[in-house]
Amino acid sequence: MENNKFNEYVNHFRKTLSIGQSFDIGERNIAIGGKDAYLYYVDGFLKSDIMEHMLHLLLAVPKNEMAQRKDASEFIKYHLPYAQATTEKNTEKMLKAMLSGLLLMIIDGFSETIIMDLRTYPVRSVDEPEKEKSLRGAKDGFVETLLFNTNLIRRRIRDPRLIFELHTVGTTSRTDVCIGYINGLADDKVLKKVQQKIDGIRQDTLTVGDQSLVEAMSQSKWLSLFPKVRYTQRPDVVCAHLTEGKLVILIDNSPTAVLIPTCIFDFIQDTDDYYFPIITGNYFRFLRILNMLAVIFLTPVYLLMAEGDIPVHPRLEFFFPDEGYAMPLFVQFFLLEFAIDGLKLASLNTPTSLGTSLSVVGALILGQFAVDSGWFIPQTILCMAVLALAGFTQPSIELGYAIKFMRVLILIGAAIFGVWGALAAVAVNLIILAATKNLIGDSYLYPLIPFNWSALQNLLFRTRKREHKNGADITG
Repeated sequence: MENNKFNEYVNHFRKTLSIGQSFDIGERNIAIGGKDAYLYYVDGFLKSDIMEHMLHLLLAVPKNEMAQRKDASEFIKYHLPYAQATTEKNTEKMLKAMLSGLLLMIIDGFSETIIMDLRTYPVRSVDEPEKEKSLRGAKDGFVETLLFNTNLIRRRIRDPRLIFELHTVGTTSRTDVCIGYINGLADDKVLKKVQQKIDGIRQDTLTVGDQSLVEAMSQSKWLSLFPKVRYTQRPDVVCAHLTEGKLVILIDNSPTAVLIPTCIFDFIQDTDDYYFPIITGNYFRFLRILNMLAVIFLTPVYLLMAEGDIPVHPRLEFFFPDEGYAMPLFVQFFLLEFAIDGLKLASLNTPTSLGTSLSVVGALILGQFAVDSGWFIPQTILCMAVLALAGFTQPSIELGYAIKFMRVLILIGAAIFGVWGALAAVAVNLIILAATKNLIGDSYLYPLIPFNWSALQNLLFRTRKREHKNGADITG
């Protein structure tokens, strides 16, 4: 019966893996202590030196000792001291393990197969993320390998309560998705909701990664302007998030961590706020909030003042055009919104060696030509340049575009109905913001709605110490 099981495993994997058709799927037939054995692996995922050493150990097993081994667990105990190994009977789990880079060994006479971890993944260095640079903080960042990312977190949080739960998403991609939390600090209700959402995903593939997962977990029937989760590629940000009793989701093949639950006020925080003294950190946060408000209201307010809907102080009249212009100010602002986004996309896809040239062409030649030709006036170009620079103070790209859409809506209202149109657009934005729920269904405006001053002041101001709701004191 055991021999039939051995043949069943071998026939199954030969048929499923299409041995001989895919060049990187390997099958090796060897004799271990006089017994027939097969090895299945993905070429390139195995460490060749360790594989060579393991083969020496396996081929050196004496026949008399092999005859004494009753099952796969006993074989692991006596003959596989240098590798992490487990036994498995489920062929689907065997297949997933092998395609994940593990070595699968089937030995005649054993009803279970042996799975050994001898893998190595191609990985880039843990460099600092380009979008989340810090002046004085750590210079490491997540990579595309899940195990490396969990190690970067454990290096900072040496607590046995730190747990990483592994889930599999996608019937084709079979992507590893990990939920990280600190047991005893994390809210059990939130954790249960996240587990149910991930286990309930019925999606064929998750190759795109974090955004595909978030969209699959979201059950909202309408599209929101605002991001429902916070993304980061910095391990120190994730660790701070975890010690606050929140959760992190890591996706294999993605260097971006998903932080949940989040609210709108989480996005005004930045890493440098906590790497500098309290006064300096609060100054950085104040500038970030001020820039956010400027990005929302600068062009609509300028349009209302230039059109005479809002009175202008005499000392500010120099900043407004005193001559006619070819296109209405609203059209100029609207076209510049697209032009700046187009330049951003162009710079994103421009080789590094040509990036400086693109900046010179875009900022000087095109801008000067646009003014000289009469399409735009210098004031509108200056306003949009200030907005473009101020937008970079917001580390979240998703929230940056949400703010942009808010500004455009207010600009349209101001152009059509003046002050009342702008106020109506502001009201619409506030209603959308209040109606938005985060990924677990809680208020996006918490701790403002429902009001919690203790939590709100820690988000608005850089404080020395924060107290967790379970009683634990958490430093900055």
